[in-house]
Amino acid sequence: MNDRQAPLTIRAARVADASVLCAAEQETARVPGRLVSLPQELEQAAFAQKIADLSTAGSYLVAERDGVIVGHALLEPAGPQAALAHVRTTTIVVHPPYVGQGVGTALMQALLDWARANRQVERVELRVRATNTVAIHLYKKCGFAEESRFRNRIKFPDGSCIDDIGMTWFRTSEGALR
Repeated sequence: MNDRQAPLTIRAARVADASVLCAAEQETARVPGRLVSLPQELEQAAFAQKIADLSTAGSYLVAERDGVIVGHALLEPAGPQAALAHVRTTTIVVHPPYVGQGVGTALMQALLDWARANRQVERVELRVRATNTVAIHLYKKCGFAEESRFRNRIKFPDGSCIDDIGMTWFRTSEGALR
């Protein structure tokens, strides 16, 4: 069985995963427009802290194939204010070289399952670079819709800019987009 055929396992992230997750985001950030952060802006300690924080306040998941972490995703509160208690923001990173193998779909489905099981969650938000057409397709397939466009929001070291797209998933009585 090759890597593409091996089943994915989705599990809660552990603080011990922080170094792998940080290294994967640093590698992903080397591709202009994939992440907002530059590789040198990502620190292992911040990943460990986020994993610990979300163990009680959200969801931080990893996808594994044959015991190797191939992606990670999180849902976190949009803010500490009571008026935002129903909103979560999401981040998904499929680790190179596992793009195009269903990892993002599996992670997004697991995050939305968590959101549906937590009745307080009514809205999930994300931002995606306009040039990341693969991710945009995934999000639309999972029930997200474009809600806003932030023109020239992301500036590259060479001075060029790209748009960031705000996308949102809303719970209905069935837990789907409304």
